[in-house]
Amino acid sequence: MLFEPLFAHAARQPNEVAIIDDGGRYTYQQLAAMAAGLGKYLAAQTRQPRVGLLLPSGVGFVASFYGTLLAGKTVVPINFLLGEREIGHCIADSGIDTVVTIPQLAAHLKSTPLNVVDLTQLPPPSAPFQSSFPSPAAGDVAVLMYTSGTSGLPKGVLLTYQNLQSDVDAAIAAVDFQSKHKFLGIIPLFHAFGMTAMMLAPIQLGATIVYMARFSPVGAVNAIGQHGISLVLGVPSMYAAILRLKGATPADFKTIHAMISGGEPLTAGLREQFQARFGVPLLEAYGMTETSLAISVNTPRQNQPGSVGRPIPGVQIRIVDDAGRALPAGMPGEIWVKGPMVMKGYHNLAAETADALTPDGYFKTGDLGIMQSDGFLYITGRKKDLIIIAGEKASPREIEDILAAHPAVAEAAVIGKSDPHRGEVVAAFVIAKEDQSPNPEDLREFCRQQGLAQWKIPREIRVVPDLPRSPTGKVLKRLLSGEVAS
Repeated sequence: MLFEPLFAHAARQPNEVAIIDDGGRYTYQQLAAMAAGLGKYLAAQTRQPRVGLLLPSGVGFVASFYGTLLAGKTVVPINFLLGEREIGHCIADSGIDTVVTIPQLAAHLKSTPLNVVDLTQLPPPSAPFQSSFPSPAAGDVAVLMYTSGTSGLPKGVLLTYQNLQSDVDAAIAAVDFQSKHKFLGIIPLFHAFGMTAMMLAPIQLGATIVYMARFSPVGAVNAIGQHGISLVLGVPSMYAAILRLKGATPADFKTIHAMISGGEPLTAGLREQFQARFGVPLLEAYGMTETSLAISVNTPRQNQPGSVGRPIPGVQIRIVDDAGRALPAGMPGEIWVKGPMVMKGYHNLAAETADALTPDGYFKTGDLGIMQSDGFLYITGRKKDLIIIAGEKASPREIEDILAAHPAVAEAAVIGKSDPHRGEVVAAFVIAKEDQSPNPEDLREFCRQQGLAQWKIPREIRVVPDLPRSPTGKVLKRLLSGEVAS
């Protein structure tokens, strides 16, 4: 489970390339040998049940991930883009005493009493790998994955072997991932999106992965052409950066089987402009750390623009009202998800776990959406982001989509601002397109022309050079709330 495919491919296709990264090319045989060597080493380094990985995307992370599992330990990926407070919390909360890292990132650990394993100082494997594996139970925790912390400190999500394996199997079946595909890894592997889609799935298939330790739109387009990439999974801000490249053409994407977007909402403008210019559809997907990643996905065969696709095999979705009562197709409500990929719970957070998981096994996502009768799921916003204006509810996503449709606007973020008379009013932040200078009053008039109700039209609109984001590109609305409150 999880690690066996790596060694099966190393035996059957030892010289096939598994990974290409900034340091070179590595075959399946080399990767398996590295993982096995690290497994023996890490087993001797700590008696704690978990090992931290503070590493960029590349062969070092992958070998350390599988090596940690082979040592019989749980992997704790650490997001090195977080601040010292958040990293310190992840270390303390997980109880790790050993972290695998590289010199460039070791500074994050200078004030901790950890056993720091410098990956660059370990000798290469001196003997063929052994094929003796641990025998974890399906319910054993394989990964303790900390959320990106868009509100407060990150929460540790307990993902079992069954959680991850079931989600990988279902995603492969849903999108028709194949061993012949070449994956471009531009999402960090410390994130569930990167770990599941850009490591576990391609390794299970015996495919080749090209990793970029740091995303750049030019580098991504060059990698697609140089390596014949067929699968790209990224967040909308990455695709927007590629769209802004003046020299990119449809010929750069001729090898693509699918380009999948997730992690944050994909605007209609970006989706339509990308396809119009490059001839490649951006297929929106939906997933969360708590569900081992994938919940639903549009595919090359089944694609409904504006939706996040149909549920992957094994996922059950229930749309509920505020009382938790199931709603019929076409009715908006909160999205609840059930299936073997749903997390075991939150680490050290019993109350939060009980609040998030229903007695019959559904995970309350906190997202609002509509399930149509044809099985396609549409996301309409976050439950906690709803703006209550004199008793009426406004969805930020509806207003953001209208603002983003303005020809001078590249991106928009909408929040509620406290108001002594109406409870809240709508406040918006917009990023202008290149060489454009949108005027707030013009934007408000545009909203009226698009049929937006008067009480939903932003009372305040700020034009900003950028928006505060998490390391994976999500807009941090809590920081925007602080700005309008100040």
